[in-house]
Amino acid sequence: MASSKRIGFILMASTACAALAGCSGADGVASPGAGSINVTVPAPAPTPTPTPSATPSAITAAQFAASTTVNGVSITPEEQLAIVNAGTNNNVNGVGSTMNGVYPVGSASLATATDPSTINSFFTSTNYVGALNGPTDTAFQGWTCNSTSAEFGGSGARCTAVPSIGTYAAATSVCPTGTLDDGTNSSSSPTIRYCRLPQNITTDLSLPKIAGVVYRLRGQTEVGTDLGTTGGTGATLTIAAGVVIAADSTEATNDLLLVNRGSKISAIGTRDAPIIFTSQQNTVSNGVSDATQGQWGGIILLGRAPTAVCATGTGPNNAAGSSTTCQQAIEGVTGRFYGGPNVADSSGQMSYVQIRYSGIAISDGNELQGLTLGGTGTGTVLDHIQSHNSADDGIEIFGGTTNLKYIAITGADDDGFDIDNGYRGFMQFMIAAQRTLGATADSFSTEIDSNNAEDLLPRTFSTYANFTFIQTALAPAAIRQRGGSDMRYVNGIVKSVSSVPCLNLVAGTSDRSTIRAANTGPTDNGGPQEFGPPVFSSIYFACNGR
Repeated sequence: MASSKRIGFILMASTACAALAGCSGADGVASPGAGSINVTVPAPAPTPTPTPSATPSAITAAQFAASTTVNGVSITPEEQLAIVNAGTNNNVNGVGSTMNGVYPVGSASLATATDPSTINSFFTSTNYVGALNGPTDTAFQGWTCNSTSAEFGGSGARCTAVPSIGTYAAATSVCPTGTLDDGTNSSSSPTIRYCRLPQNITTDLSLPKIAGVVYRLRGQTEVGTDLGTTGGTGATLTIAAGVVIAADSTEATNDLLLVNRGSKISAIGTRDAPIIFTSQQNTVSNGVSDATQGQWGGIILLGRAPTAVCATGTGPNNAAGSSTTCQQAIEGVTGRFYGGPNVADSSGQMSYVQIRYSGIAISDGNELQGLTLGGTGTGTVLDHIQSHNSADDGIEIFGGTTNLKYIAITGADDDGFDIDNGYRGFMQFMIAAQRTLGATADSFSTEIDSNNAEDLLPRTFSTYANFTFIQTALAPAAIRQRGGSDMRYVNGIVKSVSSVPCLNLVAGTSDRSTIRAANTGPTDNGGPQEFGPPVFSSIYFACNGR
């Protein structure tokens, strides 16, 4: 405004000079001559009052939640909004401008946080909502890769970049004992020696980090053999930090890694040297793009923790999950089973791991995900894992009790987090950032289910804490919960695009099992199973493109 006044004054002074007999010098004053001339300078215009940003109107129930009818039963949007409003510290009228990708724009928590450590000792105490504590949080940097779906920053490479394989040297880039020399690819840059894993790993096998070596999967590669619901100890596959394992693109079978019941994987990377499972195409420059997906099958871990859904002739299970006969076939492969009575079962550990460009839909409802868990127990350690550009779910969990922490699902073509079949575990620090290029229409940031078998035991029940869901797919909602499942949501951020609500609660029984009251009486020998309607605490919702 000061500059405008100055320009106006100069213009008036110039006009006055032109009208007078003379003006002299850059800083001269016009001579008044024989008389005097009065120049009137108009008063400056008042400084306008800034217009405040428009406060968005309160969200409507129809904008916030979607209603789906199953077996003639539905839960209205109004009822769903009321369930959320019955929680504590929730904001249903949030706006998307508070987020920059997966990061909050400001350092202040978007909602008053709830301390999840008061729920269970598994949870880290936090004082913020979402997976990231403001725009400078580095918790997801380094061990993740960056893409158009989610930019984590830090030292992480692009997901399309060739992983760090190291410099090939014929004398030292030698395949270790237990693997097969699969030749070299000198046309790539750098040169690669492929060391192929045997399809049946029946004894312990270690994969050290060797410069210039990529370990290769060909077909259905299995660790151990199925030892049943109560069997002994199988084989362990140990993978060193920084190792790269790639699927074999030279043949047509579905490449995948499967760890059978009783066997284990020990894949422990570091923040600066994550273990990377990817496609062979990703081992050469420009071999993949941000649109690439579904180039191999992914990873399946099978354990002997309880499942609610039992194969014909086995089960049924009870609330304690103590049936020794209940088991179920895992999807995506033939004749491989999960389940058993061991809540604390261990399938090993995966930490600081990336799974890139996986996921294959074999048929409707029979898919391979980035990471599939079938009946894995609390002894299984899973943290700092990224599933990137899966052609199906980022992670799907069938039953079991494994807890997860620091999980990034980026670019999945279907659901980010999919849990069902009586899964009873905890998750914290979760990110689901969907494909910006467009995911399939029925893709949710998370889908919680019991497969329409709404009274099977154990009953699906999980707690999500410190999660960030960036919903871009045109699905019915960002969060779908159905099938008689129970959930508790704590310290979350949910953002969805225009025409996509945040919530979709579904029930298919006359008593609407997904939202019916908690069961406080004895149930079998495992105690009460029903948690009641889902509970929302400290969730910031920016729904429907607001």
